[in-house]
Amino acid sequence: MARSDRILLLLQTLRQYRRPVRGEQLAEDLSVSLRTLYRDIATLRAQGADIRGEPGMGYQLKSGFLLPTMMFSEEELEALILGTRWVAARGDGDLAQAARAAVARISAVLPAPLRDQIEENQLLIGPAEQAEGPTGDLKRLREAIRREQTLQFSYLDLSGQKSARRVWPFALGYFDQVRVLVAWCETRKDFRHFRADRISDLLETGERYPRRKAALLSEWRARQQAGASNAAADSS
Repeated sequence: MARSDRILLLLQTLRQYRRPVRGEQLAEDLSVSLRTLYRDIATLRAQGADIRGEPGMGYQLKSGFLLPTMMFSEEELEALILGTRWVAARGDGDLAQAARAAVARISAVLPAPLRDQIEENQLLIGPAEQAEGPTGDLKRLREAIRREQTLQFSYLDLSGQKSARRVWPFALGYFDQVRVLVAWCETRKDFRHFRADRISDLLETGERYPRRKAALLSEWRARQQAGASNAAADSS
């Protein structure tokens, strides 16, 4: 294991313990010698980590310490680059620009060897099929989700019927060809999925809906899992 990866793993391991943990236990967790462990703890302390304790007494990491970005492991860095490249290729204009800016910002603070890994990274995003029609005003949908605000719009369903909807938006799904808004629909009194390209006359009410989006997402996921389990039982 590369030293930078080992030190990152040590930090993550220390965060798992709420009470002081003996050096022997840490060394066993990390499959390293005590001498290596003590050296890595000294390195973390030099970088600003508030690690209390000493040999024979146990160690504890005080909260609030964040590693510099140079401590990304190679796998983590590849995941970040692949993810941002996907967004740059599949996201709408605002998200694509933000993804490219994020890569540039990360690259600017990395040491030369890791910066070279970004420039020479060979994980590529393949071409996608053309999206069906306009993607809708995704930026306004994302902002409403962040602010937990009610939206009103007209929606054209697959049968060609148009209806007025008032919803509590809490998630936005990105697929190759469509973008789907997930929301609680006041009109239907239930969870509903809306293709962004079929939304029109979008109105931001400025009103905050009465539930938290995290709670709505959790309930929606439970419904989805229950539906999948029932479908599997019916087919068995």
